[in-house]
Amino acid sequence: MPWVKTFDTNIAIDRATQVFWAKGYESTSLADLLKATQINKGSFYNAFGSKKSLFTQSLTKYDQENRRVAITQLSALNDPIVAISHFFDMVLDESVNDKDCKGCFLINTALDSPNHDADIQAIVKTGLMELQTFFEEQVSLGISTGVIPSDKNPNAIAKSLVAQLVGLRVLARGVFDVDSLTTIKSQALNLIK
Repeated sequence: MPWVKTFDTNIAIDRATQVFWAKGYESTSLADLLKATQINKGSFYNAFGSKKSLFTQSLTKYDQENRRVAITQLSALNDPIVAISHFFDMVLDESVNDKDCKGCFLINTALDSPNHDADIQAIVKTGLMELQTFFEEQVSLGISTGVIPSDKNPNAIAKSLVAQLVGLRVLARGVFDVDSLTTIKSQALNLIK
């Protein structure tokens, strides 16, 4: 009798994401994933193939539903100062309200990048490069509309904004308090003044 899926794959991926996000790839066991997804071992392998495949799907889905959605919405504002400021406000708000100090799943994976295969590294690199492109486009737009000084280098500022953002996400995991995180945001915004 052929295997019939009796669960929602998206829900299973979302549940697995929470485990990977909290524990990291290496520390997450198959038993953790089976418990979280509420599916049996046979169904797990039929649906996802492997722990790594599920991790890849989890990371990709997380990135698409979070960073990409935010970038799309903020780009539509056509106001680069507001877009960049709102992005940092969003990250600051998420970080302050992250009671479990989980941080960002994509950035957490970036920190563990040397321990991942090339395909996982590519997802992380693409995500961070798209974030850099968003910042660079916003700075270029700001320069062309006169709201950002014309002597600014969009590429250099974009890289610095990504670095500030990564720092904020990492330090928000219990190292820095709200005032310190707010200072990082303020310093990031000073780059476009």
